[in-house]
Amino acid sequence: MIGGGVDLAFLAKVFGWITVAIGVLVCLGYGLWRFLATALRAAASAFTPRTPGSPDPRIAPHPGNEPAQPAYWAHQMWMDAVAAAQAAARTVRYLLVRHWLGEIVRRRLLNGRGGSSGARAGNGLGRLVLRLVAPATALAALLSALLAAALLLLVAVAFGAQLLLAGGVALAGVAGGRGAERLWKLVRGIRMKCPYPGCYRPFPLAVHLCPKCGAAHRELRPGRFGALRHVCRCGHALPTTALAGRRKLALRCPHCDKELPAAVGTTRVVHLPLIGGTSAGKTMLMAAMLEGLRSWSHESALTVEFASVADRREANTLARQLETSGWALKTQGGQPRALMLLVGRGRGPLGRRRLLYLYDPMGESLRDAATTRLQQYLAHADGVVLVADVLAALGVRRALHEGDGRLAEQARPADLGPVDTYAAFTGELQGLSGRRGRLGVAVVVTKRDVLDRLDSLPRPKDPVGAWLEKIGLGELVRILGHDFAASRYWAVSAHAATGAGALVPEQRRAAEPVLWLLSRTGLRVDGTPAAAREPRLPRPRRRSDTAAPDRSSL
Repeated sequence: MIGGGVDLAFLAKVFGWITVAIGVLVCLGYGLWRFLATALRAAASAFTPRTPGSPDPRIAPHPGNEPAQPAYWAHQMWMDAVAAAQAAARTVRYLLVRHWLGEIVRRRLLNGRGGSSGARAGNGLGRLVLRLVAPATALAALLSALLAAALLLLVAVAFGAQLLLAGGVALAGVAGGRGAERLWKLVRGIRMKCPYPGCYRPFPLAVHLCPKCGAAHRELRPGRFGALRHVCRCGHALPTTALAGRRKLALRCPHCDKELPAAVGTTRVVHLPLIGGTSAGKTMLMAAMLEGLRSWSHESALTVEFASVADRREANTLARQLETSGWALKTQGGQPRALMLLVGRGRGPLGRRRLLYLYDPMGESLRDAATTRLQQYLAHADGVVLVADVLAALGVRRALHEGDGRLAEQARPADLGPVDTYAAFTGELQGLSGRRGRLGVAVVVTKRDVLDRLDSLPRPKDPVGAWLEKIGLGELVRILGHDFAASRYWAVSAHAATGAGALVPEQRRAAEPVLWLLSRTGLRVDGTPAAAREPRLPRPRRRSDTAAPDRSSL
């Protein structure tokens, strides 16, 4: 109490309560919402490019070898969330320290200027009122900042939970996409292998080329670069699974960087090496098999086509050689490139197909264990075609009369007989593949046209296995029956099945070993349930007045 009875403590208390009331009213009526609105706008701006229509400066080029940008959810989403939180925090701090306390309170109200306009009051009373309002305004700013920070923290927690949910959904999509494709490949028996010499290596995923810029994508599958699609550095979107359209892209081997057929990764591969000595007739037999498959496709549901342009070119070159000279040139080089064919039954989603790899190695590469070990494609064999030139067997040659001996010499016998040929490679086949006992072996006796003219030997006829025993090769029949899960025998004249004047029945007979081995992989060409137990060949349809459609592109 002072002289005139004024209680300063009471006045101070009243002034304090008025200041608090004004501060709370300003906070709840204006300040809090101003802080929230401005902070949220700043946070939202962190999720948009700085300049619309231009590259987003927030996204740095990916430093790895993959020419794709990581998926938004894998990296940039979290960077944007942190940037948004920082932008909101900086905005609240700026509004409190610089705008409200620094500009409005200190520079304007305490100097007798209007808080909004900054105009100086016209009289002393007005300036006094403005100065008395300054503490309430400062309190309103402080309360607004604290409440806005608390609410923004709740928003950040809720938004973080949403981000975690979105990331979890994306990861589930990645796991689901990979799992579905892996299950699809497992069910269809798809295992990818390179067909080129010096490689022959398996790989889980081929290199896919961008159709727009040609960039090589080595990780085009659901993952950190996207669950459903990857965006190439050129901006083109690429599907990540074969079911979504990835099968339409050009492929390369991830090891040797050579071009692969489009069917790799979507079709089960069947590896069939043709094993025989030098001059046993492997190359001519392979040409006869191609002609036989084409012939079968005219009269049954079988479909045959080349897997690539290079395969068509190679087969056409071989066919021209046979038409010109009647003989195929000797196989040259070390390891063979697989001749690739797409063989199937029917077309469309209900059709079944196999990507057939036919290997024609030169006979010298299978003479001993050291050279055979270099034939790495044997590790992937799904069956074996043993090309048997019985005229090269010493026991058979001794049984020939003089005239038959001259005919045999003119037929260019192989350097090794069938037993010696098999003995040279069988151990390495088991060592490389480890599953010889689960494979089938198709034994093809070649040069039947010459064998039919020999009087010293019985004519080769079915069953060919029994005929081999009659001419002294029963040991071969017994060994193959012991070493392999199944064995069947044919006698073929590749000379009569190729070139000018080729015989259709002989062509089809030449294709029977391949069809039998394919049927052991589940490609039942005749479509009957019994074929699963006893594989059978395509059954020709009844002839009608209209020609059967050609299902072959050979």
